[in-house]
Amino acid sequence: MLVVIPCLIYRKTGFIGPKDQRIFLILRGVLGSTAMILLYYAFQTTSLADATVISFSCPVFTSLFACIFLKEKYSLWDALFTAFTITGVILIVRPPFLFGSNAERIGESYSDHLKGTIASVGHAVFAALTLVILRKMGKSVDYFLTIWYYVVVGLAECTVILFVLGEWSLPHCGLDRLFLILIGMFGLGGQVFLTKAVQIEKAGLVALVKTMDVVFAFVFQIIFLNDVPTWWTVGGALCVVASSTGAAIRKWCQSSK
Repeated sequence: MLVVIPCLIYRKTGFIGPKDQRIFLILRGVLGSTAMILLYYAFQTTSLADATVISFSCPVFTSLFACIFLKEKYSLWDALFTAFTITGVILIVRPPFLFGSNAERIGESYSDHLKGTIASVGHAVFAALTLVILRKMGKSVDYFLTIWYYVVVGLAECTVILFVLGEWSLPHCGLDRLFLILIGMFGLGGQVFLTKAVQIEKAGLVALVKTMDVVFAFVFQIIFLNDVPTWWTVGGALCVVASSTGAAIRKWCQSSK
């Protein structure tokens, strides 16, 4: 909010938005903040690599929802990418009815792993719906105003959830408080760089480069958390990244014609 408010004042966009777009702005705030909450929950309950990989199924869900709500064409290529994504998620989840009860498990309990996986999929779904809403609004709403609704609605949503759960308190450890600040700073920095990248380069190429998130997740998980991903996760990651990359390349080729 400290960053967005001065930007809104400078750009003279107001804090409410066009009357016919307010419902979409509210939905953007609710869905976007819910997606982020689910992603952070996934990071806490399953491995960093697994949560990151599954969250990359967002482009596939975006194509599906765009077809349903925006009447955009859903081709056989999109169906193929969806199948690849589902295969990747199955390899990461490794359900017992397919892999047997003695299948190799990751470090934490399988119950937590399953919860984290469901949260990651939920993040991908809500993030895809958010993108569809942003596409629906188009350029009729200033970009900073959409972030403003995300901030305000997200703050209200998080406050209510924390009070319901009885977790409305800061960590006792000073280092954890520093980590919370760093999460905000790095998260905002990521949004700024991503937005700038889309402004100066084609979205397809940006989406391709963004698949490096998976590589960084694997590397950071090994270096900082000393957690080596299983071969099942690697295989699932290849399927999901191949699906996301294929979808990005196809959109890029279509926009270049």
